[in-house]
Amino acid sequence: MFSGSRNTRGALSPFGASMRSIAALMLREMSTRYGRTPGGYIWTVLEPLGMIILLSFAWSLLARTPSLGTSFALFKGTGFLVLQVFTILGGQIGHALTFSKSLLRYPRVTWIDAVMARFLLNMTVVYVVTFLILSGIILFEDLQLLISWGPIFLAMSLAAALGMGVGCLNAFLFIRFPVWQQIWAILTRPLFLISGVIVIYEDMPPLAQAILWYNPILHLTGMMRDGFYVLYRPSYISLVYVGFWIIIPMVIGLLLLKRHHRDLLYR
Repeated sequence: MFSGSRNTRGALSPFGASMRSIAALMLREMSTRYGRTPGGYIWTVLEPLGMIILLSFAWSLLARTPSLGTSFALFKGTGFLVLQVFTILGGQIGHALTFSKSLLRYPRVTWIDAVMARFLLNMTVVYVVTFLILSGIILFEDLQLLISWGPIFLAMSLAAALGMGVGCLNAFLFIRFPVWQQIWAILTRPLFLISGVIVIYEDMPPLAQAILWYNPILHLTGMMRDGFYVLYRPSYISLVYVGFWIIIPMVIGLLLLKRHHRDLLYR
């Protein structure tokens, strides 16, 4: 009787076991992907920072001032970093099952653990990178801003949710149809041109506005800049539309993974 009581108290609940698996998967990826030295983490900051500096320098040769404010780096950063949240999560979660394939054959590690571990780790990394870069730009250029945190948190949260939703669908498509990995890479390359990173929605020609409004990331870059530029009030943003882009891929992806995850592991 006493030994049974001890076993009951010592046993982990399903939620506790899942949290333990997620933590183990996150630690494993941190050591294998970023290495045991800070160099891997430094590169996650230098890569987007280099892109922002390049875009800022190139655009400063074409225009005297950015579309908003006086800082080219802040303008490009507030757009590019939101886009990066989506692209990184959408791609990394898409490879979650492949990365943890050997561990998913153990009964205690489930496919949802692999997806959540990749989501939580990569979300944390891109959030920290976004904070460091934008804070660095503001301090380096000594910018005086009236920041509204609500739109910023909402934009970053929705970008992460959008990456999670598309990533869940990619997790199925990447394994079931390997060519989708190349298609995904092709589709994401021009996103910084059509997502408001370089030019805000209001400065686009009417035809471009009519077409690009259907790009959900354009709504997120506008929302992000709403938090940094006190006089900017984007009226084109639709939270309902962005919500559809989050929910539909996520539901479809989760249903496909739930039904076919065992088949995917042995492909």
